[in-house]
Amino acid sequence: MRAAVAHLLVLTLAPAGAAQQPERFTLTGDDVALYNLVGGVTIEPGPGDVAVELARTGREAARLRVEQGEIDGRQTLRVIYPEDRVVAPSLERGSSTTLRVREDGTFGDGDEWHGRRDRHDRERGRRVEIRGSGDGLNAGADLRIRVPTGQRLAVFLAVGKVSVSNVNGRLRIDTHSAPVTASAVKGELTIDVGSGRVQVTQGEGVLSVDTGSGTVEISRFQGSDLSIDTGSGNVTGTEVKAEQVTVETGSGDIELTGTAAPALSLETGSGTVRADLRGEVRSLRVETGSGDVALTAPATLDAEVEIETASGNIESDFPLQVTRHARDHLVGRIGSGRGRISVETGSGDVRLIKRPG
Repeated sequence: MRAAVAHLLVLTLAPAGAAQQPERFTLTGDDVALYNLVGGVTIEPGPGDVAVELARTGREAARLRVEQGEIDGRQTLRVIYPEDRVVAPSLERGSSTTLRVREDGTFGDGDEWHGRRDRHDRERGRRVEIRGSGDGLNAGADLRIRVPTGQRLAVFLAVGKVSVSNVNGRLRIDTHSAPVTASAVKGELTIDVGSGRVQVTQGEGVLSVDTGSGTVEISRFQGSDLSIDTGSGNVTGTEVKAEQVTVETGSGDIELTGTAAPALSLETGSGTVRADLRGEVRSLRVETGSGDVALTAPATLDAEVEIETASGNIESDFPLQVTRHARDHLVGRIGSGRGRISVETGSGDVRLIKRPG
């Protein structure tokens, strides 16, 4: 009898301790969006339609609901959290983030990217707090998403992390507090992060990064347009080649190495700007509220130059035909003046450096 009871207990308890099999979903259509509050997201290439593997995490994961369906003309997959407080172990202990979540499980997409600003401004939803510890629903979901070539996909995540690799399409990644890494992505990639580090390697096409707080690192990118906007954080770019590069940070350094772009705009509220420029420069604008500016360019640099610094020195390795000069303001020409360079710093030195050879 004891043996029978022990055997029964083993049979009863084993399934609870076993790993759950991923749930699988397929989403058809040219425009697809996924929504999840807590978890990791992996995006990779795949054939056919968008395929999703969903693995629940946390001791209360069974309480989550997963819903599919069309919302405003696009196919969606939504992970529904039944509580207004959710625990995410990936957050630091004692930290938290809050957001509005609608009853259908959507959040964070009230903008022009999908042309749905009016609807979402009206339907703000309930307030949900996600915390690193304490009371709350202990549940999350990890998503593995396979995307066909040319697919338009938006992923909305509150807390966790996102990794994208080898995808060719039109992607939008929108997170509240989550780092984002992307490698070998072609097409259009839009990354919007409330707080978290962004790393993009070997991108090709159009890249836009917007982060409230966090460092941004771009390497080996080539395409038509690169745009980076961060409220607070350093921005570094290595081997960047684009028709237009725009970088703006409220507070942080900007450092570009091996950058070839005819049109550049670099701005920081407080921080240094260092740019190693390759190729022709048609338009370059640099502005910093407080910090030094160092621009390295080839000997063939040809531009009208205007430099202004309220407190700092101006130095140039290039022969300048000066047309106007004051203590804090210099206007001149390098070569025949085909391009235009404008540099302004509230407090800091400005240097134009000629690359040897």
